Amino acid sequence: MIDIVKSTSKKVLAFNARPAFPEEAEKAAFKVLAEIRRGGDAAVAKYVKKFEGASLSPSSFEVKDVDFSKIDRAIIKAVKDAHKRVLKFSKASLRKSWSMKTPRGGSMGEFFSPMDRVGVYVPGGTAPLASTSIMTVTLAKAAGVKEIVACTPAGKTGEVNPVLVYALKLAGATEIYRVGGIQAIGMMAYGTATCRKVQKIAGPGNAFVTAAKRQVYGYVAIDQVAGPSEIAVLADGSVSAKWVAADLLSQAEHGSGWEKSLCVCTSEEYAREVKKEVLSQTETLSRKDIIKRVIDRDGILIVVAKDLSEGMEVVNRFAPEHFEIMTKDALKVMKGVRSAGAVFAGPWTPESAGDFVAGPSHVLPTGGAADMFNGLTPDDFRRRHSFVSFTRADLEETRPTIEAFAAVEGLDAHGRAATVRFV
Repeated sequence: MIDIVKSTSKKVLAFNARPAFPEEAEKAAFKVLAEIRRGGDAAVAKYVKKFEGASLSPSSFEVKDVDFSKIDRAIIKAVKDAHKRVLKFSKASLRKSWSMKTPRGGSMGEFFSPMDRVGVYVPGGTAPLASTSIMTVTLAKAAGVKEIVACTPAGKTGEVNPVLVYALKLAGATEIYRVGGIQAIGMMAYGTATCRKVQKIAGPGNAFVTAAKRQVYGYVAIDQVAGPSEIAVLADGSVSAKWVAADLLSQAEHGSGWEKSLCVCTSEEYAREVKKEVLSQTETLSRKDIIKRVIDRDGILIVVAKDLSEGMEVVNRFAPEHFEIMTKDALKVMKGVRSAGAVFAGPWTPESAGDFVAGPSHVLPTGGAADMFNGLTPDDFRRRHSFVSFTRADLEETRPTIEAFAAVEGLDAHGRAATVRFV
């Protein structure tokens, strides 16, 4: 059901509680990853058969020849448009190297280098997420990564959607594997005879993929932990309830049944309008059965706050993956945001623009993790290096401090490394 509650209701706290690591997923990931670490390709093939239904030999894991000729030209144009916009934003967002002078004529600063080999996970599940291909691989390519491995589930047929493959290749993937789930994470993290180990794994996935990514952290780097999709909308009644309802439903249709859609408004009358629209629009959607699972699990909640300030506080505590500000002066209201993966400000910025085309990556923290993690950026595929280049005068000036710390910490060789240069 869809409840309309006050901001002080205990139902708000219950709605905010969404564990990122279900016990079932943790146990499954531990078992499968251990087998892949020991058995390599054979174990990967075993679990592709068990979980995805396809009988694949290791030699057929990699996707090579795909016919793109039958893809609708409008789809090709859309993929190219999204790629162009995301690439432009990615290049603009890259952190720049910088340096500053030391007090005695030297220099120090930071510079960046791309990782050599990374892996991205693109969910298949209930839909081929071609947009995720753009929102992950494009960033790695913009960062300068030379080898970009992509894994995606192919299901019982063993065939990967050609639009998804086209998007991956356009974005810059150098290897594509028809392997999904925990087994894909294990293959990329540990390496097998078929697929060499990567340095980092990025991309969204279900609870099992998320649990697997967390467990391979240390063997590889990971971008973040991300689970079912979620959205929060802050509305003051100035935007049509029909629009707000459509936006809430855009995330409820993803497929797991555990998605979360929160609407915070400043009027009970408006809240009732939004609820009516959500229920009405649900009946017109092709995925209404999926959305009804979300509703039955209390995954859509409407909260009435006394004003926008209180409403913003409700949203910050929820720490949503996506946050729409559907109010007057949305950019001004946005200054109150503290915890959100991505923000969409103003009535003409539905979250779906961010999912498909706007520019920033749609790979974002979920489950409240936006309180401590950021969304995926090109810099996630680069290494940061600090550098220091002292002159003799710099070292002479700092020598007493170096020697003092070395003495306090009992590290004679540290002190001598400075002292010996002046003997």
